[in-house]
This record gives sequence, structure tokens and C-alpha cells, in this order.
Amino acid sequence: MVTTNFNARFIDNPLNCPVTRTMSIIGGKWKPIILNCIGDKKIRFGKLNQIIPAISNKVLANELKELEGYGLIKRTEFVELPPRVEYELTNAGKTLMPILYEIANWGNSHVAKKIIKELV
Repeated sequence: MVTTNFNARFIDNPLNCPVTRTMSIIGGKWKPIILNCIGDKKIRFGKLNQIIPAISNKVLANELKELEGYGLIKRTEFVELPPRVEYELTNAGKTLMPILYEIANWGNSHVAKKIIKELV
């Protein structure tokens, strides 16, 4: 079952910039982190919440709903007690993994570490 009840918040893009388009879809504080945490596995809501403790349940649920609406993740409900739901990347979502790996590489670089050190 695909949930499409979410409000997409796209950045105004009059020049049809591909970076703006991409950031409209996966930008923000949590979406890249969520996509990276799901990666190549199936994962449950509670496990995502453990991996990303700074995110609230409400925000995590909303971000997952948006990512599902964009077709980047698949939500599978299991009819059992207690109810179980798993999330995994779709083929479209998997195309983002090389980008997220490069972001992680940059975040592990001397430049990024220096910036954070100077700000703290």
C-alpha cells in the first residue's frame, strides 16, 4: 500500500537547475541520513529510531512518508501481531547511494572536520 498523503515542499526552480531539483527531493536535515541508514537492507521504524536518536517519532514518520511518496523507499506492512512494518530502498532510491557515499567521504575529510572543529 502506497501512502500518498503528504505535502511535497519543493524549492522554486525557475531555471530548472538539477541541483535545486535534487535538493527539493532529498534535501533537508533528515532525508539523506534516513536514506543512508536504510542503505541496502530492510529496516524497521524502531531500528531507524535507534540509529538516529535525535529525530522525533513524528518527524521520522513524516520523512518516511515523503520518501515513500517520492518513490525512493518501499514500505511493507506485515499482517501479524504485533504489527510489523519494514522499509527498504526502491530502485530509484538505490540510485542515490553513490551520491550519499560521496557525501560521507567528504564529511570524513580533513576539510569537513576542520570546519566542524572551528565551529564548536
